[in-house]
Amino acid sequence: MKKIKAVLIGAGSRSTAYGPYAINQPDELQFVAVAEPDAERRNRFADIHGIPEQLRFSDYKELLGRELLGDAAVICTHDKLHFDPAVKALEKGYHVLLEKPMAATPSECMLLAEAAEEYDRVFSICHVLRYTDFFGTIKKLLDDGRIGKLISIQHNENVAFWHQAHGFVRGGFRNSDESSPMILSKCCHDMDIMLWLAGDDCVRLSSFGTLSHFKPENAPVGAPARCLDGCPVEKECPYYAPKQYLSVNTGWPTSAICNDMSIEGRTKALREGPYGRCVYHCDNNVVDHQVVNLEFANEVTAAFTMCAFTYECNRTIKLMGTKGEIRGSMLKNEIEIHNFTGEHEIINLQQSQYGHGGGDFGLMRDFLRLVQGDGEAEGLTSVKKSVQSHIMSFAAEKARLEGTVINIKEYIESVKNN
Repeated sequence: MKKIKAVLIGAGSRSTAYGPYAINQPDELQFVAVAEPDAERRNRFADIHGIPEQLRFSDYKELLGRELLGDAAVICTHDKLHFDPAVKALEKGYHVLLEKPMAATPSECMLLAEAAEEYDRVFSICHVLRYTDFFGTIKKLLDDGRIGKLISIQHNENVAFWHQAHGFVRGGFRNSDESSPMILSKCCHDMDIMLWLAGDDCVRLSSFGTLSHFKPENAPVGAPARCLDGCPVEKECPYYAPKQYLSVNTGWPTSAICNDMSIEGRTKALREGPYGRCVYHCDNNVVDHQVVNLEFANEVTAAFTMCAFTYECNRTIKLMGTKGEIRGSMLKNEIEIHNFTGEHEIINLQQSQYGHGGGDFGLMRDFLRLVQGDGEAEGLTSVKKSVQSHIMSFAAEKARLEGTVINIKEYIESVKNN
């Protein structure tokens, strides 16, 4: 098996999901160059992977301006910085693994799909959930006819109160003007999974939701702009920043607030950076709850709920068929099958040491397999497949904002004509 040499563009938190594959499987993958504007993050990744000084770049344009340095480019930049490096990497001759969401606009997503075809490169999107044992097992159960013909799906993205506060109130995905709408940045995974499980194209959808809680009028009396500025409700507030970021745990999400994980470094970050702000005094505008109703071409219907106000950070699902139903909890790695004849089975899956229930590892393994085959086969999350779920996300946001039912074919045509 040929070892794949890859360049990394963007050495933030998502790079730590894919980097370990090269450490654990050194005969399959080697990172040979990195581009990252933050010097500490750039050098940390480069030191781990033994990347020489001359192949450490502060700008991806400089990296992609060099001769071809490897076989593949793994792109983990922020949402609005996906399109340009992806296109340039394809033009250069790299196979591409691109973090979701593909791009910040539906037209850019379509252009990326066209570019993949034009340059005939492997181009996969990081829809890691398709590679988990949890959703993979559910898909097989459906394909095996264990509950007959699938009729309807109920799928929940339980974001968790602390996760919403971290990523979508204080953090980098808080404002759709700077990143993308919640339904895209957080939930395009879920759109993709429902599309995969339903087994046919989405034809219509509607959506409702808003930012209800994390805004100034809901701030406790006397709450300051920053938690460390003498908050009068620090003991009872579940969002008090020091509770989250000044504990003994320095893994994610704490690792995202700064590079210096000492107490002094983290305290400084809370006093000066975005993660120390009161959740009611931020510049966030993304929703904290949203529902999407979907209809697929094969008459399967789906109801999706994303909500910040949950205790567990977990995806739960219920699939209803003509012969029975499947219920599952991704956090528990448990799948329950109830057949209408009275049969009942519980499947307890093994917990994975890798992120997203093993999906991060499975995604990288599949991408490398495709690259080794020089793009002859199509993976589970090719750009051609992934563009559909992204279009669903953009359409859902349009439906939410306009209070309308969106016909997907008509929506695609309107994007193409604008």
